[in-house]
Amino acid sequence: MIYAIEYSKEADKTLRKWKKSDPRLFKKATTILFDIMQHPRTGLGHPEALIGGNGITYSRHITANDRIIYDIYDDRICVLIIQMEEHYNDK
Repeated sequence: MIYAIEYSKEADKTLRKWKKSDPRLFKKATTILFDIMQHPRTGLGHPEALIGGNGITYSRHITANDRIIYDIYDDRICVLIIQMEEHYNDK
């Protein structure tokens, strides 16, 4: 089963920024997004359920500082990408 992907405004903006400014990071993120479509709970980027996410919120590593945060909706066969950048605020 392939899950549809929807993006929050913030995540969409980040992905477009990476496409222009950092093609390597954009390619890595799109590879992980494609993997999420196929199997949202396992695969690339060390997926893990987030505490307090009611079992639907997961994260995957893109880089050491950036993670994809997303919700899985099995009833709609959809994944909502919430955030893709600067999960760790260590700047």
